[in-house]
Amino acid sequence: MTEQEADVLEEESPQANGDIQNTQGQYRSISPPASPVAGTLDDEQFSTYFEEKIPIPDDVTKIFSFRKLWAFTGPGFLMSIAYLDPGNIESDLQSGAKAGFKLLWVLLVATIIGLLLQRLGARLGVVTGMHLAEVCHRQYPAVPRIILWFMVELAIIGSDMQEVIGCAIAFNLLSVGRIPLWGGVLITITDTFVFLFLDKYGLRKLELFFGFLITIMAISFGYEYVKVGPDQGELLKGMFLPYCQGCGTPQMEQAVGIVGAVIMPHNIYLHSALVKSRQIDRGNKKEVKEANKYYFIESTIALFVSFLINVFVVAVFAEAFYKKTNKEVNLQCNASGSPHTELFPMDDNPLEVDIYKGGVVLGCFFGSAALYIWAVGILAAGQSSTMTGTYSGQFVMEGFLNLRWSRFARVLLTRSIAIFPTLLVAIFQDVQHMTGMNDFLNVLQSLQLPFALIPILTFTSMTSIMDDFANGLFWKIGGGVVVLMVCAINMYFVVVYVQSLDSVALYVLAAFLCIAYLCFVCYLAWQCLIALGISCLDVSCLGGRMRMGLTGHTDIYLLNDMDSTTLVER
Repeated sequence: MTEQEADVLEEESPQANGDIQNTQGQYRSISPPASPVAGTLDDEQFSTYFEEKIPIPDDVTKIFSFRKLWAFTGPGFLMSIAYLDPGNIESDLQSGAKAGFKLLWVLLVATIIGLLLQRLGARLGVVTGMHLAEVCHRQYPAVPRIILWFMVELAIIGSDMQEVIGCAIAFNLLSVGRIPLWGGVLITITDTFVFLFLDKYGLRKLELFFGFLITIMAISFGYEYVKVGPDQGELLKGMFLPYCQGCGTPQMEQAVGIVGAVIMPHNIYLHSALVKSRQIDRGNKKEVKEANKYYFIESTIALFVSFLINVFVVAVFAEAFYKKTNKEVNLQCNASGSPHTELFPMDDNPLEVDIYKGGVVLGCFFGSAALYIWAVGILAAGQSSTMTGTYSGQFVMEGFLNLRWSRFARVLLTRSIAIFPTLLVAIFQDVQHMTGMNDFLNVLQSLQLPFALIPILTFTSMTSIMDDFANGLFWKIGGGVVVLMVCAINMYFVVVYVQSLDSVALYVLAAFLCIAYLCFVCYLAWQCLIALGISCLDVSCLGGRMRMGLTGHTDIYLLNDMDSTTLVER
């Protein structure tokens, strides 16, 4: 239903202006007006990724129920996989190799900030029944909406390239170089298509499969942790004492890189959609409040697990390879009979590693078993994050563009968008020299962060959308500070990367792109400030709302099911 149709229905139907109930059990919901197009929409139901809803058991006598927590468990663990993708693993091992245990507290803080941002995404999905991309489509005018979709799509492509290539590197390590990088990319793309249709056998089976992959990562990287045996005192000191004694520019840049790797823009879009897979009566305030509580608990547990796995990786490389030089590694690899000795020149420069070299040095120092177990962990990380990244791409494309294609067509299109650039990189890039490309992809994703953080803070602060569940003053101020801090940190990361290019032509191009980028970010920030309560910035105060900003209507489609057409007055 279009906005114009909704306005006509409001004028013509007496039901549209009926009483709004606000009892203890119900909040701000009315019966939908009759629609001449409703029958057509019902006849052709739109199916998205989850064709079933998980029922929530009734247990009204308990404040907390493990049965209910188990029913809500799933979306948070799928979301947490983005915190374990190959890009994060590479950031972890580089952090350990460059700074030892000194940046573990940065990882902890970044994970906590990520949890708070994911909470906003989950609340939006639970309260409205729409994911973030759908709300953006509903609320933003056409031109900003298309620009926003394009920028988020770039972030997904960048993340997907890292994930697919991470899998390809794992296949290369497991096959002792017999499977080339492009071959691993093709294998990953093929098996991702197969795994994505596991939910045909039940949503719970799909969630258990993701849980199985997380377990493989925990066992693989946990084995490396036990094998190396890090100093527990240094680990705890690095985790809870926010200092970095003796750190220079490389360590500071690595700290910024940790924040950029952990907080990923498309993951907020993903989480706001995943929470729609449970049966929740959004007309019942108590059920909505309860769902928000259990989703937050589940997300906390899931991100705690992912944090531990990340700590395993940081600690392994901090204990074994901090302050190691290329010459030391070369001699050890030569003594162990490794075929990869040439990766490390005979000089006294500090060791630089990525996920490929990381596996090699583990093999040199701790035996071939450490190398292969590392590769299995990377494969599980890449495969799981590739699948959730594909889900993100489908949700984002469907929501922003209002697509109503068949399931297979959507999967095929969203996978194809990332396949071609990934294949080109795999064909023309050597597996031993991927660090430069990963730095570029990290910068690309850092640039896109405002296009998830600003919209989620905007919409969760609007009472016309969230009603009683809109952000309070504390969350508005705290959320604004967090968004500003994260965006500033990542912009610093981008500036450092651009300076390292050392090209006047690239500086000029970056300047022009930066002006356009900042203009659009300022537009989104302007709308966000209005939503946060600074009404003097609203052009409607000057006489009539311009179509530069958010839509003027206060109604929003709240979908009890993915194919529902219920109109709820907010």
